[in-house]
Amino acid sequence: MGSDNAQVGGVGGTGGTGGVGGAGGASGLLGGDGGNGGDGGKGGTGGTSGAGAAGANGADGTRTDSADTARGESGGNGANGVTGGAGGNGGNGGAAGSARSPGGHNGTMGAGGDGGNGGHGGNGGDGGDGGNGIHLVAGLTGDGGNGGDGGHAGAGGAGGHGGTGSSTGKTGDTGTITGTGGNGGNGGNGGDGGDRDGDVLTGFRGDGGRGGNGGNGAIGGAGGNGGTGGNAGHIDSGAGFDGGAGGYGGNGGNGGHGTIADGAAGNGGNGGNGGKGDYGEDGTGTAGGNGGSGGNGGDAGHSSLGDGAAGTGGNGGKGGDGGDGQVDGFTGGNGGNGGSGGLGGHSGAGDGAAGLGGAGGNGGNGGDGNWGNPGGYGGNGGSGGPGSTGGVGGVGGNGGNGGGAAFTGAAGAGGPGGAGGNGGTSIGQGIAGGAGGAGGNGGIGGPGYALGGDGGFGGHGGNGGNGGDAALGNGGTGGSGGNGGSGGTGSIGSGGTGGTGGTGGTGGKGSNGISTKLGGAGGLGQAGSPSTVGSGGGSGGSGGSGGPGGVPSP
Repeated sequence: MGSDNAQVGGVGGTGGTGGVGGAGGASGLLGGDGGNGGDGGKGGTGGTSGAGAAGANGADGTRTDSADTARGESGGNGANGVTGGAGGNGGNGGAAGSARSPGGHNGTMGAGGDGGNGGHGGNGGDGGDGGNGIHLVAGLTGDGGNGGDGGHAGAGGAGGHGGTGSSTGKTGDTGTITGTGGNGGNGGNGGDGGDRDGDVLTGFRGDGGRGGNGGNGAIGGAGGNGGTGGNAGHIDSGAGFDGGAGGYGGNGGNGGHGTIADGAAGNGGNGGNGGKGDYGEDGTGTAGGNGGSGGNGGDAGHSSLGDGAAGTGGNGGKGGDGGDGQVDGFTGGNGGNGGSGGLGGHSGAGDGAAGLGGAGGNGGNGGDGNWGNPGGYGGNGGSGGPGSTGGVGGVGGNGGNGGGAAFTGAAGAGGPGGAGGNGGTSIGQGIAGGAGGAGGNGGIGGPGYALGGDGGFGGHGGNGGNGGDAALGNGGTGGSGGNGGSGGTGSIGSGGTGGTGGTGGTGGKGSNGISTKLGGAGGLGQAGSPSTVGSGGGSGGSGGSGGPGGVPSP
């Protein structure tokens, strides 16, 4: 135990070892589960200015072989670190025991032990990885163990990462779960989803595990990134089963708010990418699996009342690609959708920079069809996050490309682009409104034998934010296809100029001048898209000239 004399705090106790799983019966019955590891002891309190000691690591689980099968022990939990000290890492889960039986029947495989949880402390310990299931030709395999959760951090410390979910054995029929990132000064990253194989006996699809969510940031800390979704494992049979789906990407954690003074706010964590879908198995012909959706970006923290900068929203994760259809003719899997960008944080009352919206994730590509069957659709691009308090809106994600097709099959259409985020309206004196984010590009249509797939629609641009009510408060510029924002009202100077419209958009209105000053000019109307007329210019403020109209495009 620490004292006020800056001595080091006591070390946390080690987690207890899990009990050994019971042996299976002679006739091939399921063996008993191993006991869970004991929790680590709480660390002693550190001295006033002393550095806390690290908690001990949890013990690894052991592999057990018995007459039949036994579950691998769970790894012990990492001990809790003392105040200021790092938490110990959780032990890894033990591998499953092999299945043997003198009674002539193969028992069901034991599952891999779970990873222990990381200890708490100055920095949270990482969760242990789950143990792998083991392949046995004549029987089913056990599950891969779950990843342990990352430990929570003390003030200002980083949260531990979630452990990775382990793969199942070759013919395992269930998937694995990942641990989540611990909360802390910087949120821990979520663990990745485990890959998962299907079951050759039943045709059960092996979907990838979902990525863990990133932890939230504490004061001023960044949110953790979401874990990547696991890929679908292939069913190696010949019976013609559908391909498994990719796992979803985890969501990014939210950024922490700034301090009361001028501390900057934390950024939102990025969403994890979706896993890839598996291709269909040869034989009777099967569809490819769909790609997993990308996780959403975390929201940024707000800055304080002072001049600290606001955080940027996290980016959305990319959607996973769809799997291809196989020989005897089935459709390609669809691409996963991109995740949405996170919100930009609000800036403070001072001169701190406004938060930017996060970019939307790109959609996954569609898988190819085969033998006259259609290709998969491209995934949708994620929407850009809106800017805040004059911040720029995030860019929309691009749509995924469509899958191709052979012979008479229809090619897949490209996915639509995501919408750009709106620019934030300024609340500061004389600060321009934020520009709207550009819309994402539509995906390319897949190649076809007779007819190619349609291209995806482009995303709409975000609208520009309004300028602040001050002498030079200009309206934000509209994104592609968006409308320009209005200029701010002048106080002792001229009115702000209206924002320029995006392609095909209307120019913003110029604001009114005060006293003898001129009103702001109307924004320029941009050219229309092909076969459309140009948009009108924005109207001028009092005493200001109107903006010119856009010309028609050829």
